[in-house]
Amino acid sequence: MKKSHNQRRTFLKESMASAAGIMTLPMFSSDALGHIKTEKVAASPSIQYDSPRIKFAVIGMNHGHIYGQVEAVVRGGGQLVSYYAKEPDLVAAFAKRYPQAKLASGEKEILDDKSIQLVLSSAIANERAPLGIRVMKSGKDFMADKPGITTLEQLAEVRRVQKQTGRIYSIMYSERFENRATVKAGELVKEGAIGKVIQTIGLGPHRMNPKTRPEWFFNKEQFGGIICDIGSHQFDQYLFFTNSTQANIVASQVGNTHYPQYPQFEDFGDVMLRGNGGMGYIRVDWFTPDGLKTWGDGRLTILGTDGFIEIRKNIDIGGRPGGNHLFLTDHKETRYIDCSQQELPYGRQLVDDILNRTETAMPQAHCLLATELAIKAQKQAQKITLNKS
Repeated sequence: MKKSHNQRRTFLKESMASAAGIMTLPMFSSDALGHIKTEKVAASPSIQYDSPRIKFAVIGMNHGHIYGQVEAVVRGGGQLVSYYAKEPDLVAAFAKRYPQAKLASGEKEILDDKSIQLVLSSAIANERAPLGIRVMKSGKDFMADKPGITTLEQLAEVRRVQKQTGRIYSIMYSERFENRATVKAGELVKEGAIGKVIQTIGLGPHRMNPKTRPEWFFNKEQFGGIICDIGSHQFDQYLFFTNSTQANIVASQVGNTHYPQYPQFEDFGDVMLRGNGGMGYIRVDWFTPDGLKTWGDGRLTILGTDGFIEIRKNIDIGGRPGGNHLFLTDHKETRYIDCSQQELPYGRQLVDDILNRTETAMPQAHCLLATELAIKAQKQAQKITLNKS
């Protein structure tokens, strides 16, 4: 038994090191770009609706992601009618952006309004699930910014109330839903472009900017930990692309390696996981340098039996402008696909689901499993301690 245990520890250590090392190597050098076949996704005609399909509201806007959430639902035919937040400065900024909507007197006014079918929120992270539970109990559907849930206790109650009420509890995993290259990758994988998916490697680097962050951002109880927070994107993508419905955390680790002035903060985390559809590796961090022209060089590699896809979500440091870059290599060639015109269907599909009581935007089980894995990986993570130099 002791020998077996030591072998497992050695395997995990070497696997983590190998996965991290592989991702430091550029898959496509700038010299090679000129030899890659280039394609561009044709622009999808935007759907115009003669009248609003649903009415929706916002409660809590502590993260700027709320604007992307609103725009997604508006694209899907939703009409923003009211909003509420406790913070005057956040309310003022939101009102300037959406003058057509009404400032409600409080949460109760929105929950009591029978004409409102959906509530959006980017409240402080650990307040989202309790709000979502109240929203579902009021007979409305709910869309949270990620992380939509921060503890297993919250998750159990969300599952209970969701099942009891039949309402939708959606978490907007924007690195998939709002990234055009990732949406295109979903289409390609579904078509069998790279065969059966074996593994995903998701990298989620972010820029720190301490001066622009609110106090709750540094409070682990409030933000949930780095894997629970920004890592939830990568768990969603792992489940989606490997088509996994069950998964286990093989190993995870977190640490605060560079910010002793914020003792509850975590600036690095990574995870190795295994499911019934494939394997996954995830790395998230707060080390995007100021020299990069975006908040993070987010990447996703999807390994299949007949090829692989690499997505450069926000920037291509090899030289191509903008974001939404997709590279596909199969047995015939390497192709570059400019996905800047790819349709983003999440908002439209979510509105469809609200009207038809379906699950086309994201199955409810998938939504909650992704956050369950993130919470468990966070909870089980070993603490990183580095030598001071």
